Amino acid sequence: MGVTRVSAICLLVVSLSILSSNLIAGHDYVVGDSKGWNWGFNGANWVKGKKFKAGDILVFRYNPAAHYVVKVNIDGYKSCSVVRDGLVYLSGNDRVKLTKGTNYFICTNSNYCAVGGMKLFVMAK
Repeated sequence: MGVTRVSAICLLVVSLSILSSNLIAGHDYVVGDSKGWNWGFNGANWVKGKKFKAGDILVFRYNPAAHYVVKVNIDGYKSCSVVRDGLVYLSGNDRVKLTKGTNYFICTNSNYCAVGGMKLFVMAK
């Protein structure tokens, strides 16, 4: 093989590797955009127009003295409570990888979920 052909093949392999890693890598979504995970958050509005995939990352930004994030099941989402073992995040800058299917999140501090709208469900393909 000539040097030009070997170079072309190497360039093709590198290009395909970069393309495939971009397709596999998840996308980061900041929950609530610039307002973050806060009182008055409207999850139904926030998810509109977004196409989530398993492996995408939800970034929850909030004041950890006032809020937190709990990953719950559908019963916990509906009741705004942790009805089984919920995964609790407390840092104020949490990165949560989405799993395939529906992912549910709430803030159970005071009545922030039920009254303040701090609940979210995301369908990931």
